[in-house]
Amino acid sequence: MLQLSATERAMAEGAAGPARAMALRIVADTARMLGANRLVPIASAHIDGCLYHGDSGTLFAERLVAEGGAVAVPTTLNVGALDLLHAGRVRLEPPREAMARRMMDAYRALGCLATWTCAPYQAGHRPALGQHVAWGESNAVVFCNSVLGARTERYGDFLDICAALCARAPETGLHLAANRRAALAVDCSALDAALVREEAFWPVLGAWLGMVAGARVAVFMGLPAAAIEEDRLKAMGAAAASTGAVGLFHIEGVTPEDPAVMPGHDSLSLVPAMLHEARDRLSTTVVRVGEAVDAVAVGSPHFSLKEFRRLFGLLAGRKPAIPFYVCTGRHTLDALQAEGLAPVLADSGLTVVADTCIVVTPILPPSGGLLLTNSGKFAHYVRPNTGRDVLYGSLGDCVATAVAGRLVRDEGLWR
Repeated sequence: MLQLSATERAMAEGAAGPARAMALRIVADTARMLGANRLVPIASAHIDGCLYHGDSGTLFAERLVAEGGAVAVPTTLNVGALDLLHAGRVRLEPPREAMARRMMDAYRALGCLATWTCAPYQAGHRPALGQHVAWGESNAVVFCNSVLGARTERYGDFLDICAALCARAPETGLHLAANRRAALAVDCSALDAALVREEAFWPVLGAWLGMVAGARVAVFMGLPAAAIEEDRLKAMGAAAASTGAVGLFHIEGVTPEDPAVMPGHDSLSLVPAMLHEARDRLSTTVVRVGEAVDAVAVGSPHFSLKEFRRLFGLLAGRKPAIPFYVCTGRHTLDALQAEGLAPVLADSGLTVVADTCIVVTPILPPSGGLLLTNSGKFAHYVRPNTGRDVLYGSLGDCVATAVAGRLVRDEGLWR
């Protein structure tokens, strides 16, 4: 049975104002449904509910503002439905655009930081090991739990903002140490070391994990720590949280928590054929090398500064012959400016999307076609969200294809 502290009971009764009272009651009722015994104080929040899906979400946020609501902990914002930095990038009908803008304004009025990114950990929001937080957005959740070692459950719209207002979350799920132990142990020692070194390997590994593990916690053994940069862990977690419901994974010798396993856990050996199948499932059609591709998109999760540097190096001054969309956060654009790379970006021929991305709001031309991406998350969502067919490839494949205007894809490693 849920036990509230005296402070929490007072908050629910209105001691901190009507907005926080409603927020606390919603969090408490959710905790009761989940079987939690108490609420846990949180250090920060990341809000997924700021993405416009309908008028009710806007009206809920505006009600919190009208009732004097303000976040009680540092709170960042996920992508919205508008690119506030590039006018005309999003093709929403005027009434929907107005409601989306009102929603974004309301969340800022609640005291949230206008980060507008699905990768808040790239924008300086990095809770400490073991800290309890309330994060929404699937890739952010898995990165927070796995790479940072902070503790959050998968908070959805609008429970996330309620947690931010009352600085509490249900003490259940991945907030509890017992639930962070691995139920699945994966031996990777049979994998080709050359494949593991490739950046294209990591989204495929994540996609495989989501398909096999569902919501279970897994621990990977036998992966070389030297090969795993943060962007690769980001890509892996995003794919795993898209193809499944993964909220936490461990990699022995890499991620910060002790990768203990549960009694009776499952074990398996990962072999190349499993990854080949997972990689093929990220594409919705079969296209031969040399055939036409209509567009390229990268940046889900949002493209980082390091990824931009690599992209510029691969382009080497060449211009795309087809549309090449790069979704990123405004913090990364600021970093490019600080490094003197803004002129390179301006002259690159790339179409930059900030504050949002191509699968959550209408940005791509409505004519349809075939899109190539290096993102496991984009690969999962492009077809259902945009109606386009999608192909998965490496960042090198994306650049070579964009420059040639036809599919260029290296199949060597996957054989």
